Amino acid sequence: MQTFDLNDKDFKLLGDLVYNTIGINLGPAKKELLRTRLGKRLRLLGIHSFKEYYRYVTEENKDELTNLFDAISTNLTSFFREQKHFDYLRDVVLPEITAEGTRRGDWQIRTWSCACSTGEEPYSLAITLSDYLGESTRWGVKILATDVNTEVLDKAMKGLYKEARVEGLPKIMLKRYFLKGEGSKTGYVKVKRSLQNMITFRRINLTAPRYPFRKEFDFIFCRNVMIYFDKFTQKQIVDKLYFHLKKGGYLFLGHAESLTGIDTNFKYIQPTIYKKV
Repeated sequence: MQTFDLNDKDFKLLGDLVYNTIGINLGPAKKELLRTRLGKRLRLLGIHSFKEYYRYVTEENKDELTNLFDAISTNLTSFFREQKHFDYLRDVVLPEITAEGTRRGDWQIRTWSCACSTGEEPYSLAITLSDYLGESTRWGVKILATDVNTEVLDKAMKGLYKEARVEGLPKIMLKRYFLKGEGSKTGYVKVKRSLQNMITFRRINLTAPRYPFRKEFDFIFCRNVMIYFDKFTQKQIVDKLYFHLKKGGYLFLGHAESLTGIDTNFKYIQPTIYKKV
């Protein structure tokens, strides 16, 4: 199998392209990852060097940018990852939302999973909301699930997972929300349509100048993605997330993330959880 050398000059060119387009900062430690993952694209396209690939993606076929971003984005996720967030959502956030919604006569709950990867996070949100709301038909739930990676979005929309991905979930949850695969789908489970209908999947770049939303969200999960951006870009994203949250809305970050060092109007609630007041 053909391999390719990635020199510092070409690494900087590609790194600058990624940063200026989607805001992800590829430090020196990412050089080998970039070389390995993009090498597959070079072989597929019949391109013989990273210099040639840079010219191809910037001059000949800018649609290739999507494949470039798909290749470098890391997508590690699981159902109910960082369980404490879902516990806090159930015990604190949803009681607040439903009490305020009842007072105002607003029976819609809107949330956003900013970096949804292959879908485990938004489906976990859908399960949490379904369990909390029970059989009530009064409430409508709209979950927006987005990612910059089109490949993982396609997997998320299908809602099809190997059984190993859900083996830690309670049996009652599996029975209620998943279908067991048969025939060619043996060894897989599929999310039930009732959950899928709650979620809209879209490709959105968090570093875009503005987001195309008309209504505010009750809470936002933006977890394990901020670590890929520098402080300047983090500040820009946080300001936009704040703008798109309802007053009293919550922002959830990943376990290794915080707003420390970022000038923001968010109120600190507890590690990785913030509120718009």
